[in-house]
Amino acid sequence: MPGLLGKKIGMTSIFSADGKNVPCTVIEAGPCVVTQVKTVEKDGYEAIQLGFQEAKEKNTSKPMMGHFKKAGTTPKKHLAEFKFDAQYALGDTITVEIFNEASFVDVVGTSKGHGFQGVVKRHGFGGVGQTTHGQDDRARKPGAIGACSYPAKVFKGMRMGGQMGGDRVTTQNLRVLKVIPEHNLILVKGSVAGHNGSTVLVQM
Repeated sequence: MPGLLGKKIGMTSIFSADGKNVPCTVIEAGPCVVTQVKTVEKDGYEAIQLGFQEAKEKNTSKPMMGHFKKAGTTPKKHLAEFKFDAQYALGDTITVEIFNEASFVDVVGTSKGHGFQGVVKRHGFGGVGQTTHGQDDRARKPGAIGACSYPAKVFKGMRMGGQMGGDRVTTQNLRVLKVIPEHNLILVKGSVAGHNGSTVLVQM
């Protein structure tokens, strides 16, 4: 599906036509440069590789420098593949204007990392029992995690404490509220996974 790489700027709110205050996320989408055109004959499928944000040459490997030189562009920090109906050539620039006719988009981001968390914060458990009768250290514990005699094991998928956040999250069907081509901005209704300044994929 067509799309662009972008950067999450932050959240704000705008007023709709009927006077309602609508929360929205501001995303800087593009401009992205075509760094590779994949074809069925050569690669087995059709896709366009896009590059986003400038990178320093000293931080770019020699093979990647050759890759960008072939495309006639400067080194880029982020690369991603999208499938476009339109035909593009190496070095072409694609801007946020491709979303002018879009009503809804999907946004892919990386959720904020929270480190190792217990079951109360990670899964919303209510805790076990009360803090009376000597149970002063059991308020935020998970409770029983399996049978004691049979099958005498903990089943896979049991919700327990562990690493929270840092996952690839796709938020689907976000309404496009506004596109501002002169600043490469797109405003979508609601929230998007990730911290401000993180890289996201905006897809139609």
